[in-house]
Amino acid sequence: MVGLSTRLKELRLEKKLTQQQAADAVGVSRSVISGYETELRLPSLDILVSLARLYGVTTDFLLCVDNRQTVDVSGLNEDEIATVSHMIDLLRTKK
Repeated sequence: MVGLSTRLKELRLEKKLTQQQAADAVGVSRSVISGYETELRLPSLDILVSLARLYGVTTDFLLCVDNRQTVDVSGLNEDEIATVSHMIDLLRTKK
């Protein structure tokens, strides 16, 4: 599981969450989140799924099986989704 702890901490910090806020969101204690981020503990499958949902990524991304991140477009209309897709395409071609 090399990389899981780092990825969890980076995602939490990107979301500007404290360990306590992340813990509250997935139903564990702050010390459990700390354990995940310092490789002292591994999350159960249920918690892994909850963490993926919290951070808006796949479990494969958390486990470093797939390095692609996703963009959650829930709640956007078709025009807004097209705009987001276009912006992503522009950023990919920018060099």
